Amino acid sequence: MTDYNNKDQSFSAVRLVIFLWNKKKILLSVSIVAAIAAAIFSGPFFIPPKFKSQVILFPSSTNSISKALLNDNQGYKQDLLQFGEEEDAEQLLQILNSSKIRDRIIQKYNLMKHYDIDKDGKYKRTMLNKEYASNITYRRTENMAVEITVMDIDPDTAALIANDISALLDSVKIKMQKDRALRGYQIVKNEYESLQNSIRIKEDSMTRLRELGIQDYETQSEMINRQMAIEIAKNANSNAVKALEKKMDILAKYGGPYVSLRDALEHDKKQLSEVREKYDKAKIDYEEELPQTFIVDRAYPAEKKSYPVRWLIVVVATLGTFLITAFSLVVIDGIKKETQKQA
Repeated sequence: MTDYNNKDQSFSAVRLVIFLWNKKKILLSVSIVAAIAAAIFSGPFFIPPKFKSQVILFPSSTNSISKALLNDNQGYKQDLLQFGEEEDAEQLLQILNSSKIRDRIIQKYNLMKHYDIDKDGKYKRTMLNKEYASNITYRRTENMAVEITVMDIDPDTAALIANDISALLDSVKIKMQKDRALRGYQIVKNEYESLQNSIRIKEDSMTRLRELGIQDYETQSEMINRQMAIEIAKNANSNAVKALEKKMDILAKYGGPYVSLRDALEHDKKQLSEVREKYDKAKIDYEEELPQTFIVDRAYPAEKKSYPVRWLIVVVATLGTFLITAFSLVVIDGIKKETQKQA
């Protein structure tokens, strides 16, 4: 039974080949017409050729300049020259797909006009974004690089847009970081200036206390008590004892504030040293900048078009027409035979 089925299938395949061979003139004629039509309609008159330009870059793993250059941790020093990883590449792709870059490119190159979109159309923005997305694409390569690809009817424009996007990517990311760094810098700056002002007030108060004769409360108190004991032993009513008592009264009155101010001033100066370090780093992060990408290849005007691929269009159109025609002939022949049987 199995052999019979195999023979029947083989016979059917042979009959199909014979049938198509008998229809070779029709198939050949239709295929040639399809090939000629595909070659004509894929020409520059019907499909404007487009040229491709690409920029390939690696993300940088450096986010904080101060940590990269001033931190004692050796790992951060290596960070300055280190390529970013998958997460960094994904962040760049997110920025590339943002409206911050798209809108600036659209405005700079007047893409509404360049893409021949009616500026008064109802869905002009939707059409513009769709055209933009079809001509400008981004992807992460297997080596964690980011590839910017621009297709355009003008090879020079394609190269200019690709290079501008890579430059905008760098500047947009830096601006985003600087906006945050500015806020951090302002916070640390306010704290730093507040501490400086507090120290200045305390030092002024200490100066006034020193003018009253309080230089070192603990040492002076000990020395005056010792001297008073000596003078009292000699003569309790002497002028020296009265002078020492006067000094002791001053110490008693201002000694407490002196000690409090001295300890508070010492604490503030220690804290100021720590805040100063943060202030210097925050200032560097805000005022200085480093490139956020490593450019591997810049875009240049292409010499040959990349779209459309005419030979591929002709092959696909010819093969598709041949298969559709063959299927149609088989179906028509089957219908005819079935109709004849029923008649």
